[in-house]
Amino acid sequence: MLATEHWGLLAARSAAQGEVLTRITIFLTLVSAGLLTIGLLGQATKFAGWFAGAALAILGFLALIGLMTQARVLNVAEEDLMYVVAMNRLRGAYVDLDPAIEPYFLAGITDDLPGSVRTYSFLRRRNFSHLFGSSFMLIIVVNACVLGLLAGGSIVAAGIPVGWAIAVGIVVGAVVIVGFSIYGNWTYREAWRNHRPLRTAEDRTEPSP
Repeated sequence: MLATEHWGLLAARSAAQGEVLTRITIFLTLVSAGLLTIGLLGQATKFAGWFAGAALAILGFLALIGLMTQARVLNVAEEDLMYVVAMNRLRGAYVDLDPAIEPYFLAGITDDLPGSVRTYSFLRRRNFSHLFGSSFMLIIVVNACVLGLLAGGSIVAAGIPVGWAIAVGIVVGAVVIVGFSIYGNWTYREAWRNHRPLRTAEDRTEPSP
């Protein structure tokens, strides 16, 4: 029964990761196509007439899809943590059934925060590079650029000088990056506040990997 549950969790985790990577790919493709379309429209209209309205509509569409993708990335990150914690709990059950196998587990066998950290990286401690290079940060940065362009384009369309548009775009982009980073950290901590582990690192001394 434990092995069946373990395989079910692995399958669900793989399906979630595959789905979110597909969503990210679709979003990045749309961003690329949208910016290319704006460039072609600019050449066709000489950046006059209905160009501003069309460009803002395209950027607005990309911003909406980006926010939806960002929400899915956050949800899948939480789901992935959920699967890791569940599989850690199962490893703890394996150890309860046969304590002699404990030294052979490199991944965590406790379903608490230290156990999840060990499972995600059991060869060395995770550092800033893991977050900086993550899909989570990639989508945040792309969304920040799209929303910044949308805000700056709206300023220019309203007849305000370009300098103000650039400043507003930079501020909007920075707010998006900081805001989503804070929100992501809050959801991570909230998930752990709601979780009640059965086995914790404080209850036992795990062998070093």
